[in-house]
Amino acid sequence: MPYFCISPIGLILFFKTNTMKKILIINGHPDRDSYNAALVKAYATGASQQANSSVEVLHLIDLEFDLILRYGYKKRTALEPDLLRAQELLQEADHTVWVYPTWWGGMPALLKGFIDRVFLPGFSFSYQENSPFQKQLMKGKTARVLTTMDAPVWYYRLVYGNPGHKVMKRVILGFCGYKVRFFTMGDLRGSSVKQRQQWLEKVHKMGFQEAKSKDAAIGPKRADKGMLMETT
Repeated sequence: MPYFCISPIGLILFFKTNTMKKILIINGHPDRDSYNAALVKAYATGASQQANSSVEVLHLIDLEFDLILRYGYKKRTALEPDLLRAQELLQEADHTVWVYPTWWGGMPALLKGFIDRVFLPGFSFSYQENSPFQKQLMKGKTARVLTTMDAPVWYYRLVYGNPGHKVMKRVILGFCGYKVRFFTMGDLRGSSVKQRQQWLEKVHKMGFQEAKSKDAAIGPKRADKGMLMETT
């Protein structure tokens, strides 16, 4: 009777290469026909081409929920069904992609309201007794931020100091344990059709690469010339 012998190393490699990677893409732009929506589609299409990946997309504008955290953290507001489902998807996802425009230096109100309502103590982080430090409940997960802006990237970085990037990376996602990478597309208002198409192609490839496996890196750290930037 024929039989097969698999070494321990081969078994580990088999499970690593056959691990399903769950990806959640969150579109924070209120306009479903925006360029940001095209970026969402490009990333989702690229990621879906990997056999061992599953991709979910949330268009926040389609969800029904109150944007306002009515009582702060003093009193818990019941979560709407759409937000409960969003929490489930966030917990299940290995990699979350946040797509939004940078307006007035930061994210749109739609996305900020979503984060205020969803990233609650006990879900994305928890307080620790007798300690000033939080417990990161999203530790081990990765995040990719795709953001557009009308300002040139160099101006946003050198003159303003990347305010929105710092909030998203350090104060929100990093605070909860995510490892975060950015891809920023600047001077959108003055960009050509060719430039926008090049960004879409790059984001498509990014989705394909980042969906490889749970163990795949988020991608190379690099800085391209011109109107785009990738940072940790």
